[in-house]
Amino acid sequence: MNSFLDKLEIRLMREDDLDAIVDIDTKVLGESRRDYWVTKIIKQAETRPPDASLVAEIDGRVVGFILGEVSGWEFKVPNNIGWIDTIGIDPDYQNRGIAKVLANTLVENLKRYGVDTIYTLVNWNDWDLLQFFHAMGFTRGDMINLVLKV
Repeated sequence: MNSFLDKLEIRLMREDDLDAIVDIDTKVLGESRRDYWVTKIIKQAETRPPDASLVAEIDGRVVGFILGEVSGWEFKVPNNIGWIDTIGIDPDYQNRGIAKVLANTLVENLKRYGVDTIYTLVNWNDWDLLQFFHAMGFTRGDMINLVLKV
Protein backbone atom coordinates (compact mmCIF):
# COMPACT_ATOMS: atom_id res chain seq x y z
CA MET A 1 0.00 0.00 0.00
CA ASN A 2 1.29 3.48 -0.77
CA SER A 3 2.17 5.93 1.98
CA PHE A 4 -0.81 8.13 1.13
CA LEU A 5 -3.32 5.38 1.88
CA ASP A 6 -1.29 4.37 4.94
CA LYS A 7 -2.35 7.70 6.48
CA LEU A 8 -6.02 7.05 5.70
CA GLU A 9 -8.33 6.32 8.62
CA ILE A 10 -11.90 5.12 8.09
CA ARG A 11 -14.20 5.71 11.04
CA LEU A 12 -17.88 6.00 11.91
CA MET A 13 -19.51 9.27 10.92
CA ARG A 14 -20.41 11.64 13.76
CA GLU A 15 -22.75 14.61 13.92
CA ASP A 16 -19.75 16.94 14.21
CA ASP A 17 -18.63 15.80 10.73
CA LEU A 18 -21.51 17.80 9.25
CA ASP A 19 -19.48 20.91 8.38
CA ALA A 20 -16.74 18.91 6.65
CA ILE A 21 -19.30 16.94 4.63
CA VAL A 22 -21.13 20.11 3.60
CA ASP A 23 -17.78 21.60 2.54
CA ILE A 24 -16.90 18.55 0.40
CA ASP A 25 -20.37 18.48 -1.17
CA THR A 26 -20.17 22.22 -1.91
CA LYS A 27 -16.77 21.79 -3.59
CA VAL A 28 -18.13 18.96 -5.73
CA LEU A 29 -21.48 20.50 -6.69
CA GLY A 30 -20.71 24.21 -6.49
CA GLU A 31 -23.57 24.96 -4.10
CA SER A 32 -24.25 24.42 -0.41
CA ARG A 33 -26.95 21.93 0.61
CA ARG A 34 -26.59 22.22 4.37
CA ASP A 35 -30.28 21.53 5.12
CA TYR A 36 -30.14 18.39 2.97
CA TRP A 37 -27.11 17.12 4.90
CA VAL A 38 -28.65 17.94 8.29
CA THR A 39 -31.53 15.64 7.30
CA LYS A 40 -29.26 12.92 5.86
CA ILE A 41 -26.69 12.86 8.64
CA ILE A 42 -28.56 13.81 11.77
CA LYS A 43 -32.29 13.18 11.27
CA GLN A 44 -31.98 9.92 9.32
CA ALA A 45 -29.14 8.51 11.43
CA GLU A 46 -31.47 6.49 13.65
CA THR A 47 -32.85 4.54 10.67
CA ARG A 48 -29.40 3.59 9.35
CA PRO A 49 -26.99 1.11 10.94
CA PRO A 50 -24.25 3.18 12.64
CA ASP A 51 -21.47 1.44 10.72
CA ALA A 52 -23.15 2.30 7.39
CA SER A 53 -22.16 5.97 7.72
CA LEU A 54 -18.40 6.37 7.38
CA VAL A 55 -15.84 9.10 6.87
CA ALA A 56 -12.28 8.98 5.61
CA GLU A 57 -9.73 11.09 7.44
CA ILE A 58 -6.15 12.02 6.68
CA ASP A 59 -4.20 13.72 9.45
CA GLY A 60 -7.47 14.40 11.29
CA ARG A 61 -9.14 16.05 8.28
CA VAL A 62 -12.30 14.55 6.76
CA VAL A 63 -11.56 14.03 3.06
CA GLY A 64 -14.44 11.71 2.12
CA PHE A 65 -17.62 10.04 3.26
CA ILE A 66 -20.08 7.30 2.35
CA LEU A 67 -23.64 6.60 3.45
CA GLY A 68 -25.23 3.19 3.12
CA GLU A 69 -28.41 1.49 4.23
CA VAL A 70 -29.84 -1.95 4.87
CA SER A 71 -33.21 -2.37 3.20
CA GLY A 72 -36.39 -3.14 5.01
CA TRP A 73 -39.29 -4.55 3.07
CA GLU A 74 -40.04 -1.33 1.19
CA PHE A 75 -41.27 -1.98 -2.35
CA LYS A 76 -41.04 -5.73 -1.67
CA VAL A 77 -37.25 -5.50 -1.41
CA PRO A 78 -35.95 -8.19 0.99
CA ASN A 79 -33.76 -7.54 4.03
CA ASN A 80 -30.65 -8.97 2.37
CA ILE A 81 -30.39 -5.84 0.20
CA GLY A 82 -28.03 -2.98 0.99
CA TRP A 83 -27.69 0.40 -0.64
CA ILE A 84 -24.89 2.83 -1.25
CA ASP A 85 -26.78 6.08 -0.89
CA THR A 86 -24.07 8.70 -1.29
CA ILE A 87 -20.32 8.85 -1.65
CA GLY A 88 -18.28 12.04 -1.68
CA ILE A 89 -14.55 12.72 -1.89
CA ASP A 90 -12.93 16.13 -1.54
CA PRO A 91 -11.82 17.09 -5.08
CA ASP A 92 -8.28 17.69 -3.77
CA TYR A 93 -8.14 13.98 -2.79
CA GLN A 94 -9.99 12.30 -5.66
CA ASN A 95 -8.46 9.54 -7.78
CA ARG A 96 -6.24 8.31 -4.95
CA GLY A 97 -8.19 5.22 -3.86
CA ILE A 98 -10.12 6.77 -0.97
CA ALA A 99 -13.55 6.03 -2.46
CA LYS A 100 -12.57 2.40 -3.02
CA VAL A 101 -11.44 2.00 0.60
CA LEU A 102 -14.66 3.63 1.85
CA ALA A 103 -16.84 1.46 -0.40
CA ASN A 104 -15.03 -1.76 0.51
CA THR A 105 -15.34 -0.95 4.22
CA LEU A 106 -19.06 -0.24 3.82
CA VAL A 107 -19.57 -3.50 1.91
CA GLU A 108 -17.85 -5.46 4.69
CA ASN A 109 -19.97 -3.70 7.31
CA LEU A 110 -23.22 -4.39 5.42
CA LYS A 111 -22.35 -8.08 5.08
CA ARG A 112 -22.60 -8.34 8.89
CA TYR A 113 -26.31 -7.52 8.59
CA GLY A 114 -26.91 -10.39 6.18
CA VAL A 115 -26.67 -8.23 3.08
CA ASP A 116 -25.63 -10.19 0.01
CA THR A 117 -26.65 -7.72 -2.71
CA ILE A 118 -25.89 -3.99 -2.84
CA TYR A 119 -27.59 -1.44 -5.07
CA THR A 120 -26.79 2.15 -5.90
CA LEU A 121 -28.18 4.72 -8.32
CA VAL A 122 -25.92 6.61 -10.71
CA ASN A 123 -26.76 9.23 -13.29
CA TRP A 124 -26.35 7.62 -16.72
CA ASN A 125 -24.14 10.52 -17.85
CA ASP A 126 -21.82 10.43 -14.81
CA TRP A 127 -19.11 8.39 -16.55
CA ASP A 128 -16.54 8.76 -13.77
CA LEU A 129 -18.94 7.37 -11.17
CA LEU A 130 -20.12 4.62 -13.53
CA GLN A 131 -16.51 3.60 -14.14
CA PHE A 132 -15.79 3.66 -10.40
CA PHE A 133 -18.69 1.34 -9.59
CA HIS A 134 -17.85 -0.90 -12.55
CA ALA A 135 -14.29 -1.22 -11.23
CA MET A 136 -15.78 -2.14 -7.82
CA GLY A 137 -17.60 -5.04 -9.50
CA PHE A 138 -21.06 -3.49 -9.88
CA THR A 139 -23.08 -4.41 -12.99
CA ARG A 140 -26.40 -3.20 -14.37
CA GLY A 141 -29.20 -4.46 -12.20
CA ASP A 142 -32.62 -5.72 -13.14
CA MET A 143 -34.52 -2.70 -11.81
CA ILE A 144 -35.37 0.31 -13.96
CA ASN A 145 -35.47 3.85 -12.60
CA LEU A 146 -38.76 5.49 -13.63
CA VAL A 147 -39.41 9.22 -13.38
CA LEU A 148 -42.58 11.30 -13.67
CA LYS A 149 -42.03 15.06 -13.80
CA VAL A 150 -45.04 17.00 -12.55
